[in-house]
Parts: sequence; C-alpha cells; structure tokens
Amino acid sequence: MSNNYTSNLHIEKAKTSKINTVDFDNLTFGRTFTDHMFICDFVDGKWQQPKIMPYQAMTMDPSARVFHYGQAVFEGMKAYKDDKGDVFLFRPDQNFKRINKSCARLAMPEFPENYFFEGLTTLVNLDRDWVKPGMGNSLYLRPFAIAIDSAIAAAPSDSYRFMIICSPAKAYYKGTVKVLIAEEFSRSANGGVGFAKAAGNYAAQFYPTSLAQKKGYQQVIWTDADTHTFLEEAGTMNVFFRINDTLITAPISDRILDGVTRKSLIQLAEDNDIPIEVRQIKVSEIVEASKNGTLQEIFGAGTAAVISPIEGFEYKDTYYNLPQIEDHSYSSILKNKMMSIQHNLSEDKNEWRYEVK
Repeated sequence: MSNNYTSNLHIEKAKTSKINTVDFDNLTFGRTFTDHMFICDFVDGKWQQPKIMPYQAMTMDPSARVFHYGQAVFEGMKAYKDDKGDVFLFRPDQNFKRINKSCARLAMPEFPENYFFEGLTTLVNLDRDWVKPGMGNSLYLRPFAIAIDSAIAAAPSDSYRFMIICSPAKAYYKGTVKVLIAEEFSRSANGGVGFAKAAGNYAAQFYPTSLAQKKGYQQVIWTDADTHTFLEEAGTMNVFFRINDTLITAPISDRILDGVTRKSLIQLAEDNDIPIEVRQIKVSEIVEASKNGTLQEIFGAGTAAVISPIEGFEYKDTYYNLPQIEDHSYSSILKNKMMSIQHNLSEDKNEWRYEVK
C-alpha cells in the first residue's frame, strides 16, 4: 500500500475537542464518537472532493433510496497505539477490498483506493489522542457507504455517500457466552449477499437473536438455509470449533463473510503448529463430539470482539456444556498472539501492521 495520495482532501478541524468529556474507563461500545469524520459523495457519475469535517448530524431527504431499498454497506476495523505513541491499523487493505466487493454486490460504485487510505490515515491522525494505549484499547473505525439519491423508484441510486466515523473502544464481549444453534432461521442463502457486509444482513439477524436471548442465550450459531445441518457463523462473527487438538472452521462462500480476523487466525494457527481444517461442519458432528468428550472449544471471531469464547450451546432443546480449559486454550493463545501483533508487542512476520504516520 502506497502512502502517496492525490485526492485533494479538504480538512476542516473542529474548533474544540470533546475528548475531555469522555470516560475512557467506562465506554459503551459504539456510543461515543471522536471529533471528526470523513465524507465523500458520488454525484454525476464520479466521486467528488473528499472532506474531513467536525463530527456532526447530517440532513437527508426522506426519499433517500437507502431508507427504502437498503443500499448500504460498511466495514469494521481498528486503530491501536503502542507504548511509544505510534498508531497502527491491522490489515486495512483487506477492509478496503471487502467494502468494494460489498459495493459491487449491491450495485454501488466502488470507492477509490487513494481516497480511502488518505481519508482513513488523515482522520486517524487528527483524532489520534482518542486512540488509547494498552491491551484491549482501540479506536473502532466504521467506513460505510449509503445511497442518497432522492427517489423511491425501485432501482439503484444515482448518488451515494461514503463516510468514516470513529469510536473509542474497549473489550466488546466480556467473559463467555451461551449460544443457540439455529433450526429455523438463516443468516443468508445461496446466491444472496451473505458474503457482503450489507446492512440488511444484520437487521435480519436481530429478530431470531432476540428470541434466543429470551431463552437465556446471547447469540445464535447460524446453519445453512437449505438443510440447517451445517454450521456457518456465530452471531455477527465467524465461528471456530476445536475437536481434540484440531481447529475447524467453515470455508467462505456466498453465504459466509470473509472475515479479516478469521483469515488471520487461520494463518496464526498454521504459524504456531495448531492443526486446522477449513471445511464444512455438520451440527451432528459437533453434538457427537460434545457427547463423547472430544469437543474442547467453540469461539466466535470478529473485529469487535477479536475472539469470544462460547461456554455451551443448545440444539433441539438439549443443552451441551463445553469443558473449562484453564490453561492453553486455543482461544486464549490465538487471541493473545493476535492482540500482541495489533498492539506492536510482538513480531509481525506476515506484515499485517500498517503504521499511521
């Protein structure tokens, strides 16, 4: 990735900062935002001058197509600060590629690479005081694109808005979670938009997740739409299973998101001689492994949580507890290795860190 940018970025700095009003020890995820935001509109067939301006509300016409036809995609990524005050992104090239893949699937224009990286790095630099050092601390970055054309005709929009907003974050999930394996609802289907980070994918999860929560579960493990026999994702995360000493995760497809954390954990497992298989996993295999004592771990993996251990699951009205592994669980080993790379505490032999200068 080049640091040579030519987008003619316009910058309007906030007159005052609200950082001193924020309690960084008691953050609620996604509720607090930094002083600035990035914005760029697509009008008359081309992207206009990108801008950074003070974080503020924006006015939109009630007929904006995003409200009616759901043309909206987003990404989730983080910035980290080491003890020397240097700030790093983690594999931002993967987020850039994926948001454009999502845009293409929803008939939205792809965003220029130079606009993306200059906007992202300049924004993080402006608000770098919001990036706090220390393991678990980060600045969550939310690039997103929406249709803004004022028309309710059922067709792709003629105009769009690309934005990046930033939110300081601590750990997303604390402790372990209990999950319900889906028997009726599906996250996505063959030929659909499951591989894209489309806003509607997440809205469709809320109802079945709320039903699971009423039963005492925090999340749902999604199964395939055709037969509900294959395990695919956990909540808003990719999911991993450990049977004996082998780690297993489902392959990406047009139903399963190509998670940056997922692919990084696969590489870290290989780097650290942890046996790993990328293949389809049947519910029956996991149930049987739990019954015979070979199922050691299940954990979700994603940007916000990094890794979220699962303590047990329900399937067909039966609850299955997982063993409590006090030491050397794969989830703790891989999470520590991942976070050490992100926070510049260990070698980055795969060259995933991207310094914000």
